[in-house]
Amino acid sequence: MNQMLNLDGSNALVTGASRGLGRHFALTLARAGARVAVAARDTAKLSEVAAEIADFGGRALPVTLDVTKSESVREAVDCAETELGPLHILVNNSGVAVTKPALEVSEDEWDRVIDTDLKGAWLMAREVAERMARHGHGGKIINIASIGGLIVLGQVSSYCAAKAGLIHLTHALAAELARHDIQVNAIAPGYVETDMNREFFASDAGKKLIASQIPQRKLGQPEDLDGALLLLASDASRFMTGSVIVVDGGHSLG
Repeated sequence: MNQMLNLDGSNALVTGASRGLGRHFALTLARAGARVAVAARDTAKLSEVAAEIADFGGRALPVTLDVTKSESVREAVDCAETELGPLHILVNNSGVAVTKPALEVSEDEWDRVIDTDLKGAWLMAREVAERMARHGHGGKIINIASIGGLIVLGQVSSYCAAKAGLIHLTHALAAELARHDIQVNAIAPGYVETDMNREFFASDAGKKLIASQIPQRKLGQPEDLDGALLLLASDASRFMTGSVIVVDGGHSLG
């Protein structure tokens, strides 16, 4: 591995790490040398992720976390710092979506998406950045946004609103936290295959969607995000803040 992408000696926390992209991000950071706090509500799944990391000689700490609750956020970061040491990297990955026409979205559904995808990222960033600033060692905050924050995706209005807010929050935090040597950047994935969507994208409707909307005519794979993740987590991005890296096979080109 390029030495600039080496994360030996770094401590990271990944939210939503029990499955999907969060799990993959935790494994990727651990393979690059970071000690990783894997955080989510599903503690059984977190233990499986931690065991998988231990199998290749990495260090992982399962941490129970509900990103929508400030007390849970504080307790999770306390636990991570007690067990691993001060955090150098935060990956704000937790997210949910409600797929239905905008006029059918309930207030509770709207709040659940905004609270998880936007408020949760803010709560995590605020808690971790305050400690990074206090410790004086700087750090990296990586927000997992979406091309839904840049273009309109059908029937996920609350998700698009949350991710657009997350992108602009990335810009605002980058400007404010630069004086503390804290870099805040985002990755905006397009359609990436996971266990949750694999069946749909293998269907005729899913194949048609790929062919009509993605210029590269294929789904992304979780490993297609590794380059952007390691860039933003490492010294290779030391002169980057407020950046949004789009990884979508050309989907957002319209």
